[in-house]
This record gives sequence, structure tokens and C-alpha cells, in this order.
Amino acid sequence: MHKSSLYLPDRLKGRLAARAVATGRSEADLIREALERALAAAPAAPGAPPPAAVPGRFVGVGVGPGDADLLTVRAVACLRRADRVLAPTTAVDAVGRAEAVVREAVPGLRVERVAFSMSPSLAAREAALRRAAAAVAAHLDAGEEVAWITLGDPLTYSTFASVAERVSRARPETILEAVPGIMAFQALAARTGTVVAGERTRLTIRTALDGEDVSGDLADPSTALVVYKGGRRLPELAGRAAQAGRADTAVAGELLGMPGERTGSLRELAASGPASYLATVIFPAAPAGEA
Repeated sequence: MHKSSLYLPDRLKGRLAARAVATGRSEADLIREALERALAAAPAAPGAPPPAAVPGRFVGVGVGPGDADLLTVRAVACLRRADRVLAPTTAVDAVGRAEAVVREAVPGLRVERVAFSMSPSLAAREAALRRAAAAVAAHLDAGEEVAWITLGDPLTYSTFASVAERVSRARPETILEAVPGIMAFQALAARTGTVVAGERTRLTIRTALDGEDVSGDLADPSTALVVYKGGRRLPELAGRAAQAGRADTAVAGELLGMPGERTGSLRELAASGPASYLATVIFPAAPAGEA
């Protein structure tokens, strides 16, 4: 380890001191972490070796909705840098969707699968989270940097946040990071030319799993609404949209960037019945003056 002198302006020094007090970490530790993040995000110079992995760092990597070319430059750099790349899956003998995206975007990358339960049983899900967190912690204890891949964004409807919480609880010294990913509703909006929200429009994002009612969200035409995980209820959502007078502009998509992709108006997709679990619906807000 080499010692370096660093001179900071008073404003930055004050913020650093306040952050150290708030987090209970030393100023030197915070500076090292900030440098590591900045260097990891910066593009490498031609011919320069890739940045080294950081022991004990756990990174959630959003790989986007399904198109390999929507994986960000930062995500690719993180995956190449990590000592171990983990992919949650419900079947360890099959390539999951996030893994498929990564394999296409970064050929030759080694990806390990972690069995993960999506059962509605809270006990089963908690047991799966504990096992996953224990496996991650073991890799971190071995001095590895671990990347956890997830469709979309790692901090929105993702397994990463739940696993990271348990890892951090058991191993407080873990360095946690997240690489943001493009979300399905953003890709769907681009596919269909849909303006999701204007400058002063409220945007609501929610799920429509079994038993969840979106009627209240649809009742306000001035609010843009994005609905995830409602594929099985697509015809019902179309009916509720019609009742609320919002069927004409609603668009839907399933399996974006994957085999079997469908996009179009909500009416069109709902006409053929329920869709897959990975379905997204956008109800744009009414233009100003029409709400």
C-alpha cells in the first residue's frame, strides 16, 4: 500500500467529514471507495489492463429488459472486472433471461446460477434469500468481488436489493454498489413511440400481481401509470382501462428483446388472452387540458 497526500477545498473537506460521521467510516476509507468507483466507471485507455476487482464488493448489475445492446458500458466493465458473476434462477439447469442477455453481450463470460424461489410462500422466499446471501457472503469472505445480474434495474423490483440487505446485515463491512439498468417500460415506450410523462406529469410505477387493484391509479387521467407483472391479467387490465377511458392510448409489451416479443396497443395484446409474467403496460397521462 502506498501513501498519498491529497489536498481538498474547504467545501469538499466539510462534506467529507460530515459523511464520515454519518456513516461511521473513516475519511480515508470514503476517499478510497470514491476513487474505486470513479476509476471503475471511467473508460480504459487503449492497451491499458482492465481495472482490478475489489475484494468484498457486492454489485447489483442491471442488464436491461432483454436486448443485449441495451446493456450499459458500465455494466459490461463491471461484469468483466468481477471475480464472480451470479445469476438468480428458478432452474439451475436452464439459462435464465438475465444470463442470456449477459452471454450475448459479453461472450465467454463465466456465469454461475443461484437457485432462487419465486414461490408465493413467504417462508420459501425467505429461505431462498438466506441461502443466496450466505453463498454471496462466502465468496466475499474469500476476497472476491461479486456481481449479481438482474433484468431491468437492480434497485427496482429486483432480487438484488433483498439479497444485499441480508448480506450487509451479516457482513457489515461489505461494499455495496449498483449499476443502473434500462427498465422494460423505457424500452416499451421507445418501441411504441409513447411519451410516458411530460415535464409536470406525475408518474406511478406499480405491479398488478394477483389481487392488486389498479382502478384507483387509472382514475386520474393526469397521472401516467406503468404496470409491471400483470401479464396474466392483461384482458382484465384492458377492461379496466376502457372503463376509465384510457384504453385508446395504452400500450403493452411482453418479453421485450427476447424470443416471442410482442408490443402494441393494450387492446391488441389483450385480445389474445393472458400474456407472460414479463409483461409491461403503459397508460400515458392525458395531454394538458384534456384530463
